[in-house]
Amino acid sequence: MVDLIRGLDPEQVRGNLERVRAEIAAAGRESDAVEILAAVKYLPVEELGVLAEAGVELLGENRAQDLAEKATAGHGRFTWDFIGHLQSRKVRQILPYVRYIHSVASESALEQLGRHGTPDTKVLIEVNVAGEEGKTGIAPSELGGFLERCPVTVVGLMTMPPLAPQPERSRPHFAALRELAECHGLGELSMGTSQDYLVAVQEGATIVRIGTTLYASKNA
Repeated sequence: MVDLIRGLDPEQVRGNLERVRAEIAAAGRESDAVEILAAVKYLPVEELGVLAEAGVELLGENRAQDLAEKATAGHGRFTWDFIGHLQSRKVRQILPYVRYIHSVASESALEQLGRHGTPDTKVLIEVNVAGEEGKTGIAPSELGGFLERCPVTVVGLMTMPPLAPQPERSRPHFAALRELAECHGLGELSMGTSQDYLVAVQEGATIVRIGTTLYASKNA
């Protein structure tokens, strides 16, 4: 079981956030072209105030129940996205709290979105660009038909590349997702985490999902 992250220092988080923004700018991207999403799966509710104080505005949660609890506790201070594995039976629970669902990848999820989605519902399709066995995400070759069947607005694509010791190994997968998005006229690209976000930014990410990099202390 992973320990929750506690005792965050708002000035440290702010400094980490500013550093990430500076790195994105140094990579040649405009500051408003890439959103920094703070992944809060391992952050307890009581730490949310620290994020607000540090200037963090966009949060992403992996679990539906925790999303509802944290979004309610946040009292409207944040924009929320759902970034975890999407269980179709949780779609109805998630929708009232989120701007985007990043991980739509099954026919059952499409069915539930058709039942409970609204004209304002916006999602990203998760694509398994590397073709990893047992990993969620649709195959790139299935994207066109999947988009046609999606009953709500699709704004972009998301991917999780294979775990790799060097960030550069993720580049071909990020580039492939960008090309898919361009082919289908989709603007949002949710890709890149603490280990490889700069490569993702160089390949066109519009949302990077960052956790430990934002929360790490100077001595970590």
